[in-house]
Amino acid sequence: MLPLYLLTSAKNQPILVELKNGESLNGQLVNCDSWMNLTLKDVIQSSSNGETFVKLPECYIRGNHIKYLRLPEEIMDYAKEQNILNMEQRNRNQRRRTGGGNYNNRRNYNNQNNNRNGGYNNRRQNQNQNQNQNQNQNQGHSYSSHGHGQGHGQGQGNGANQSKF
Repeated sequence: MLPLYLLTSAKNQPILVELKNGESLNGQLVNCDSWMNLTLKDVIQSSSNGETFVKLPECYIRGNHIKYLRLPEEIMDYAKEQNILNMEQRNRNQRRRTGGGNYNNRRNYNNQNNNRNGGYNNRRQNQNQNQNQNQNQNQGHSYSSHGHGQGHGQGQGNGANQSKF
């Protein structure tokens, strides 16, 4: 289980933080971020030798100064349960996205139907075949929107009334 996942589960819970310089901070976790920076409230700070104690209303701790974290046991249990539920949900979503079943069945289905107009390569091949057929059928014929070989625009008549661009 990831430490950040544990920390997000421990919001608004008591936490003990030991720093690399030996100081310890005991307070209620208000917030944490992806760099493990913490914000605590109602903090009691103790010096590295344990002789002095300071009560602070709020404290910000930079993540790279943290040496050790101690969380309540209930948070560990809660985080484990949440992690399991999230994994199950992720698996359900993944099965829904892929359509369920196993990969080999889908692959065999695709191999059986590769003569259909399925993938990109099949579509390109079918387009090329259709173009070749149309070219063979249309050789020697002229097409127009008016029928009987009479079109409109340039190339019609004797050229006397045509405008040049």
